[in-house]
Parts: sequence; structure tokens; C-alpha cells
Amino acid sequence: MLVKVFGAAVQGIDALVVTIEVNCSQGIRFFMVGLPDAAVKESHERIVSAVEHNGYRFPRKQVIVNMSPADIRKEGAAYDLPLAVGILASDEKIKTGKLSEYMLMGELSLDGSILPIKGALPIAIKAREEGFKGLIIPKANVREAAVVNHLDVYGVENITEVIRFLNGEIELEPTVIDTRAEFFREYTHFDLDFSDVKGQESVKRAFEVAAAGGHNIILIGPPGAGKSMMAKRLPSILPPLTLQEALETTKIHSVAGRMERGSSLLSQRPFRSPHHTISSVALVGGGAFPQPGEISLAHNGVLFLDELPEFSRQVLEVMRQPLEDRKITIARAKYSIEYPAGVMLVASMNPCPCGYYNHPEKECICSPGTIQRYLGKISGPLLDRIDIQVEIVPVPFEKISDTRPSESSESIRRRVIAAREIQAARFADYPGIHCNAQMTTRLLNRFAVPDEAGLKRLKDAMNRFHLSARAYDRILKVARTIADLEGSEGVQVQHINEAVNYRNLDRENWGDR
Repeated sequence: MLVKVFGAAVQGIDALVVTIEVNCSQGIRFFMVGLPDAAVKESHERIVSAVEHNGYRFPRKQVIVNMSPADIRKEGAAYDLPLAVGILASDEKIKTGKLSEYMLMGELSLDGSILPIKGALPIAIKAREEGFKGLIIPKANVREAAVVNHLDVYGVENITEVIRFLNGEIELEPTVIDTRAEFFREYTHFDLDFSDVKGQESVKRAFEVAAAGGHNIILIGPPGAGKSMMAKRLPSILPPLTLQEALETTKIHSVAGRMERGSSLLSQRPFRSPHHTISSVALVGGGAFPQPGEISLAHNGVLFLDELPEFSRQVLEVMRQPLEDRKITIARAKYSIEYPAGVMLVASMNPCPCGYYNHPEKECICSPGTIQRYLGKISGPLLDRIDIQVEIVPVPFEKISDTRPSESSESIRRRVIAAREIQAARFADYPGIHCNAQMTTRLLNRFAVPDEAGLKRLKDAMNRFHLSARAYDRILKVARTIADLEGSEGVQVQHINEAVNYRNLDRENWGDR
């Protein structure tokens, strides 16, 4: 008897329907075709054990399984459940009436328990797009998939539940999630707050400007000055995710298998902080079994690279194009996949190998050549994509011992949101442009032209500090954001002054004694 069961394959952050055709006929052999990988081929042993452990008999016949489309590689153990259902239905142990209405995915253990899978959310979205009535998946993934409206999502723990449901012996209760309520429940709750930061008012101001305009930022300072502490608090002042951004971010984490058990929708912007020993593939994605990298897991959030010069040169260079294009394309001989990579880059570094160059109290023991080689690990093209460069100094004792709370993240966030709303209105007619950091030269010439005094100040700064030509556009972008924070229509001289102060590493004499 020939039957068809439906599953899904995840490619990138999207899914496509996989039709599993099973035919039982006279004989005793088992064939599986349709480009399955080793994990899918091994499903035969898991299915035999799971089925017979739950009181059913694996057919003693010739079983032919075809997984279509045959040119798409089927990977992982998530096909166990649809394969098992298809084999039992072909052997007439399961009624076929409901098989065309449901998509099934799940990994089987030897006792028939159904284990979690990756990519439940994109699979659910695809099931709804293709008009399926429902989706049957592991119970551990049910809340993640149930955020998709107009689709019955059933979470099951054992293969017996699935068999009895398809045979009409029991009814399963679909999981219902109020997507908006789930989204708004915790999207303003943060464990870390800028009120914990003592002193460093100028650096906090730089973070506010960076958040308001979506600018990449780098902090240069000695150990213990508070670089990591403030970077970790950046998500608390960023504008909240929109529902569409939350769905997109959740899809990426779902595909990577990074969703916590029982979670549904990510409501806060991600913060990723990979170690400096990370490989290029781990950062941008790919591999033998393609997975999103850290730059994609940080999509719509913050990618924090601590001790930037300690990262390998190759790792840093592969980030250049994703930072510009806000996406990463992984092209290999057998596949080509695109992952989103719209991140806000935050980097930190010591000013020299010992960490104490320009320190007000401790003496640096590095030679000028050593300092230059250390700074030279960061290429000009990468530095070109960082709008704000801030030097940070240690906090004096008087500030550390002050028990009065600093300004809270909530009050800073209100100003950031107001500035982003101005930018949203400004770029409403420019698809793909959402904040000042994404402005092209043409948009700069339209929206970020300084007044006469500001233009003169910019010229003086370029000549005095020997700023590079690439710093010109960056200063104008940052100045436009500072003007938005003040509610100013034009870019004025005070905005240029502040923006110039955020270009420390571009100064020709930085790092010289």
C-alpha cells in the first residue's frame, strides 16, 4: 500500500515541504532513497525499537521509502516520526484519512518517546503557508511553534499518542499562544541597567548616541575600566523589538537549536559575546551541516567582541561584508544559504598589549613599535565600519564609592526611541534604510548637511587631527544622530564637535608617544 506523509526540511532560516512516500510490498528488504544523510538512514533501527516497544509490529515486508524532493539533502533525526507513521500506515496499522492534513516532525528514542528538534518555528510557518490543518511536533517545541496563528499545533510525548490520534481513538488538545501577550510580557524587563554604572558619563553618552542611530562602537581603555560592563547593558537602551523582528530573530535561534525548553517568542534583542578563539565558520555560519553563526544569532541585537585585537585577522576580515550588507551568504559546492546579519557591533580593546598606555596612574611598559603592531591587527576597512570610537579611563574612587544611582536605562531608552521615531519618519520612503548608520552618501548630502559654522569646524578637525577621508561620512552620520536626540532639524556646530570627539582611533597620532 502506497501512502504519503509530510515533513519539512530547513534551509537557511526557512523550511520547505518534504513528501515521504512509503510503499510496503512482498519481500523482506528495506530501501530508503531521496538523498538521506547518515542520521536519516539510521532511523530504521530507532523506528523498529520504538514501534515494537509500544506494542506494534514493524512490517516484515519489503519497505521502500522515498523522500521528495530528491535533490534536497535530508539531514538529522527529526524525520523519525513521519517515517514511522508512513511505514505503519503503509502496513495498514494507521488510518490514512488524516495524513494529508498534518505535517509531522520529531526524533524518536528507542522507547518511543519523541525528542526535541531544531527549526520548529520555520516548520510551523511553512505548514501554515502550505495550507496544512495542523502540525504534530515534540512537546518540548510546542510553545515555540504555537506562536504561528491559524494552525493547530499539537505537542506529543510518545509515538503511541500520534498513532491513536491519527486512528481517531483519542483527541489531542492544540496548544494556543497569545502571540502579542507573550511578546509584550517581558520585552521591557532587563536584569542589567545603566543605573549600576558609576561615573563614565561621557561613555554612557556615546552608548546613547550609538543606540539612537544604530552605530557600531568600539571602546579603548585599560583593564577594569568598565568596557564589558557597559556593553552588556546596551540592549537595555535599544528600542524594543517589533513583532516582525521578534519572529525573525526567533526563527534564527530555532534553526540553531538555541531556544530554551518551553520558550515561545524572543522578546528582547539578543546579545552575543563570542570568545576570541572563535573560528570564521562559527562566527559567520556554515559548516558541513549549515548552521547560523554568531553574527546571525545576534541579528536585530548586539554582537560584542571583547579584546578585539586578540581575534584572528581572518575572523575579523570575514565580518566586513556582513556588516555592510546586513546579511551573510554561505556558498559551498553543494549548497548556498543566506542568513540575516543585521547587527550592532560593539567592540572593546586595550590600548596596548600591557593595557596601560595613556593610563593616568600606571606606566605602560610597551615600546612604540609594539603598540603600533597591536593596533595594526585591526584593519582599516573594518575600522571604517565603526562609527564611534571612544577612549575610556578608569573610574576615580569618589565615583565608585558614590551610593547615589546613576541615570536608569529606562530614561535613556525613552530618548533613544524618540530619536529612532524621527529616523523612521525620515526614511519612510527609502526601503532598507531604518537608521542613520545605514545612510548612503546621497542621503547624507540630503539629510546631514551641517550649517556654515559646523562645516568650518569639521574642516578644522580634519586638518588638526589628521583625520582620514573615511572619517568624514562617519562624523556626519553621528552628528545627524546627535541632532535627532536634541530634536534639531539641522546639523549644527555643537553636533559636529561632539561627533569629532568620537573618532579617537582615526587621529593620525593616536598611539604615538
